[in-house]
Amino acid sequence: MTNDAVLSRLAAQIEARKQANTENSYVAGLFAAGEDAILQKVGEESVEFLLAAKGNDTKHLVAEAADVWFHMLVLMSHKGLGPDDILKELISREGVSGLAEFAARGND
Repeated sequence: MTNDAVLSRLAAQIEARKQANTENSYVAGLFAAGEDAILQKVGEESVEFLLAAKGNDTKHLVAEAADVWFHMLVLMSHKGLGPDDILKELISREGVSGLAEFAARGND
């Protein structure tokens, strides 16, 4: 089993829970709350990840990274996208200098 298969399974689970009962599903609750709530959660988890990075507790850092990834997948699903879209983008950048890739994007 490959690690990217985990992302695909998680994305499928997020899709399945979009319309679930909000009393039984955290994911359904996020979707019901709307885009701003999802964006806020991604922001909160990102800040928690950055704060964890300031310490020496690698388990905490990894746990916060997983929270960020999960909530990013929720946001991507909200936008009709998934992990394959991210992986395709990373593959397109493979072997390209970071500086050249940044310049090609027009410095956005």
